[in-house]
Amino acid sequence: MTKQAAEVAKRRTFAIISHPDAGKTTITEKLLLMGKAIAVAGTVKSRKSDRHATSDWMEMEKQRGISITTSVMQFPYREHMINLLDTPGHEDFSEDTYRTLTAVDSALMVLDGGKGVEPRTIALMDVCRLRDTPIVSFINKLDRDIRDPIELLDEIEAVLKIKAAPITWPIGCYRDFKGVYHLADDYIIVYTAGHGHERTEVKIIEKLDSDEARAHLGDEYERFVEQLELVQGACHEFDQQEFLDGQLTPVFFGTALGNFGVDHVLDAVVDWAPRPLARVANERTVEPVEEKFSGFVFKIQANMDPKHRDRIAFMRICSGKYEKGMKMRHVRTGKDVRIGDALTFFSSEREQLEEAFAGDIIGLHNHGTIQIGDTFTEGEALGFTGIPHFAPELFRRVRLKDPLKSKQLRQGLQQLAEEGATQVFFPERSNDIILGAVGVLQFDVVASRLKEEYKVECSYEPITVYSARWVECGDKKKLEEFSNKAVENLALDGGGHLTYLAPTRVNLALMEERWPDVKFRATREHH
Repeated sequence: MTKQAAEVAKRRTFAIISHPDAGKTTITEKLLLMGKAIAVAGTVKSRKSDRHATSDWMEMEKQRGISITTSVMQFPYREHMINLLDTPGHEDFSEDTYRTLTAVDSALMVLDGGKGVEPRTIALMDVCRLRDTPIVSFINKLDRDIRDPIELLDEIEAVLKIKAAPITWPIGCYRDFKGVYHLADDYIIVYTAGHGHERTEVKIIEKLDSDEARAHLGDEYERFVEQLELVQGACHEFDQQEFLDGQLTPVFFGTALGNFGVDHVLDAVVDWAPRPLARVANERTVEPVEEKFSGFVFKIQANMDPKHRDRIAFMRICSGKYEKGMKMRHVRTGKDVRIGDALTFFSSEREQLEEAFAGDIIGLHNHGTIQIGDTFTEGEALGFTGIPHFAPELFRRVRLKDPLKSKQLRQGLQQLAEEGATQVFFPERSNDIILGAVGVLQFDVVASRLKEEYKVECSYEPITVYSARWVECGDKKKLEEFSNKAVENLALDGGGHLTYLAPTRVNLALMEERWPDVKFRATREHH
């Protein structure tokens, strides 16, 4: 095996998906603790103090205690290199979340044991299903009251349309939580409370049919054995291929706050989740072990460090090897660029990178030339697919408090649109600026960041827009005719693409009927 193939085989690149408050930030910290990437985990309670959760670094995230942007963290574990992408977990989530899921090979789904499957989890799972992403599941908060575990598994299967195969099974919960039983390997992992901040030695009881297990479970022993027989008769067994095909999820139980069960999940990612996979480009399929470098940009983040006033493009490496100082072809512009200062990430901490391989996420300094969806290669003209823009569902007109700052406003919105925080539209017939978003919180985020990072204060007004559609037409004459007739509702988006802003659902249906040669698209690939 070549050094490159060996490095690729070590990589595991995955994202955490969950509904707000299911414990995603806590589990992120405990995963970093497992990888010895942090010495002490800042618990959620201490988030409002000086020690903010490692992956929540933007000012507004620190105040609200939610992950708004996607953080990238790399750490070693069991002779593997883990690339962990943290997706936004608040009620609204933007395209940033969708695009992050295009950059990973597997995902960890975190469920609150007291609540089960929640709306945000369903939406994120729908995105994972588009690419049949393998999913590992962690049912969290066993140190509190939870629903019947069998009921939780049934819900995963019924609502998320995926087979659930329990790997560990809880022994009690809340004050009676005694640990978990490993179904396949016949041993108990004993839970001891109060070790949330550090790694601890794990106590194991070999074999359920033993005096030590009977003593540990006490009066609950007989009932637990009966429950296990029921579980083993009714539940799916783990099947590696079904997992890799996105048809089955292995399920683990634990408490991230109590730092229990998180290592089982990380072991599963290392043992079962796929190494970096082949990627489809318009021209061909690219294999990760190919010698030549290729990668695509899935996210742009402005001002990660206020000291630097910078923009970083996050790139997923698809093949080959990055070496410091190497020359890359920026396919969209056709220009060759020398990259001497790519970064690796530990949340907002950054380090200069000497080398990186397929599966790794690296950061490129972006001076306004790189866009989401851009491909970089060692010369070949490739374009990776499946990195979409989605039509926003909510719209607001922007009002500037200081008219002299309109240049800063446009610059700020352009940058925020480039990194996927919002979409911006400039109507053909007015000087208005219209923002589009997937969720209401995005508007707050934009206003907060404009104020914080660009020193621009703005407010919003409601506007009658039902939806945006990107307009395409192969017949130039027809397009011109359409543009003249529909000019009142036409705008250019931040990338200069013609967009129809439909005032109502009925209007959109009528336009689609009247102009059959014009395509009204709800998504647009990044080119």
